Amino acid sequence: MPTSVLLTPTAQRQIDALRKPDRASYDQFLSELRSQGCKALKYRLAGPVVEHLCVKHLRGLLRVVVGFTAKDKAVVLLVGPHKDDDPNIDVYAGLYRLAGLEAPPKENRSKPPCCGEETSLPPIDQDLVEDLVTRSLCLAKSGHRRARRR
Repeated sequence: MPTSVLLTPTAQRQIDALRKPDRASYDQFLSELRSQGCKALKYRLAGPVVEHLCVKHLRGLLRVVVGFTAKDKAVVLLVGPHKDDDPNIDVYAGLYRLAGLEAPPKENRSKPPCCGEETSLPPIDQDLVEDLVTRSLCLAKSGHRRARRR
């Protein structure tokens, strides 16, 4: 089933900054997401709020975080490296900040498949994804205002 894909302003900025090999990896993923939907993603995150979001490992440390508002509508929320030692650039730390969470969940992280095992559907949470998109827009606007003041 074809899937339409939207990007948050933050994800668009992150994608625009990718170097050529990383961009090629992202572009390949985007093609797979559009044609395969949730099957293009590796796993679902664990823990409150983020349990409705899926991740794909791209090239090296590069990750992409995606949410679904419908079975055929995906939103790329963030694209970046997974670097536990640098919370300023770590994609997961950025996700928790975006979601208004102070820290990752303490529980064991399971990595269930993005698509439901019985339904083959993605974890749809329209309200959550729309909230994260709104937060991303607010962050982009505040960052733009700060940049103009300099």
